[in-house]
Amino acid sequence: MSKRIDVKDLNVYYSKFLAVEDVNINIEARSVTAFIGPSGCGKSTFLRTLNRMHEVIPGARVEGEVLLDGDNLYADAVDPVTVRGQIGMVFQRPNPFPTMSIRDNVLAGVKLNNKRMSRSDGDDLVERSLRGANLWNEVKDRLGRPGSGLSGGQQQRLCIARAIAVSPQVILMDEPCSALDPISTLAIEDLINELKADYTVVIVTHNMQQAARVSDKTAFFNIAGTGKPGKLIEYGDTTTIFNKPAQKATEDYVSGRFG
Repeated sequence: MSKRIDVKDLNVYYSKFLAVEDVNINIEARSVTAFIGPSGCGKSTFLRTLNRMHEVIPGARVEGEVLLDGDNLYADAVDPVTVRGQIGMVFQRPNPFPTMSIRDNVLAGVKLNNKRMSRSDGDDLVERSLRGANLWNEVKDRLGRPGSGLSGGQQQRLCIARAIAVSPQVILMDEPCSALDPISTLAIEDLINELKADYTVVIVTHNMQQAARVSDKTAFFNIAGTGKPGKLIEYGDTTTIFNKPAQKATEDYVSGRFG
């Protein structure tokens, strides 16, 4: 079951530097939410707080709450590793494990969680995950070959299959198409559209058209200047953000009059 995320009064720090200030946002279950805004405005930093990836950086910390269906992910008793199982992450550049086969890449996260499964259960999960990432038909005859032998677009879908395999409720994507050609990008966008039937999807993108095409809701982040914290300026239905935003800064950004 996909879940909703409610963020309350979130401040994100790198040591003493306040990188993102006072974010309040409600991300709906089974929908696609896009984060847009200029470089350096905290979109990716904020995205990484949603599954506690931010704190793997020394000195990084957050104040505030991130609630997954009402449960605070930053409560004292919560294990960050468990959170990362519930909320998967797909990065900007495809990062399959180069020495692993396609099959082993899909199962990597499951094995990391010490889940033991029979060969046939493993085969079923691999097929289900690769089908979920629209990759099965392209790789089913070469599951034993290295994942690094795939094209860039296929590698990114392999990483999505790896994320799906651990049965997350939320999938975060940090500019998942920025290293891909237009045809591969289209394949990922089609996939994002399908994933929202089962998952809550949050995507950071620099591509305005992509945000308009794939997302239900869009959040615009901005920064007042170098050394200042990033802030959430406006959040709403994607059609509203692109056609009738409430803030002039949002209008300037989405219409390309920015910077």
